[in-house]
Amino acid sequence: MSVTQQNPRALLVVDVQPTFCEGGALAVPGGDAVAGRIAEYALSRRGDYALVVTTQDWHVDPGAHFSPTPDFVDSWPPHGIAGSEEAELHPALAGLHPDARVRKGQYAAAYSGFEGVTDDGTGLDEVLRSRRITDVDVVGLAESHCVKDTALDAAARGYRVRVLTDLTEPVTPEQGRAARDAMAAAGIELTGSGARPAADARPDDQS
Repeated sequence: MSVTQQNPRALLVVDVQPTFCEGGALAVPGGDAVAGRIAEYALSRRGDYALVVTTQDWHVDPGAHFSPTPDFVDSWPPHGIAGSEEAELHPALAGLHPDARVRKGQYAAAYSGFEGVTDDGTGLDEVLRSRRITDVDVVGLAESHCVKDTALDAAARGYRVRVLTDLTEPVTPEQGRAARDAMAAAGIELTGSGARPAADARPDDQS
């Protein structure tokens, strides 16, 4: 029996966009490398997933989320501007061909992918439930913000959640540690991308 038959699992690729990579408006160190690793992983492991979903910051007028004098906590320089090249998926993901694309933050901050919708207005939770998804793996940018909030929202909605820690990067190491503590406290599994899904793992496996 395949993994997807045992536990319908989705891969959530969060905000892997040029705006969050080197040279972008709000670059995360190592963003380009993460994009490449995610692309390679998704290609080699596509059969493990019943569904692959991407999210994108797609800001039109997000209010106080944008600021000319950002505090980098609640306000940020303009980034992920709807329709710009920086807001598109990273070129490394050109061959990904996701099953669904969710865009978020048009008129609000929207850190979590569950705050976004597809082009036809379908929310991420509905996309997942329509395919009977029970388990999600979360990867992308940035671990300390949108990856964390997407993972926490997924756990709060009853999904079994893993964050693949080698397929994400935080804005800063300190914020990354805080994010991992928060996710672990919520029961989210933090593991490398080489680990098999929990339902398929032996008790003596080491991540």
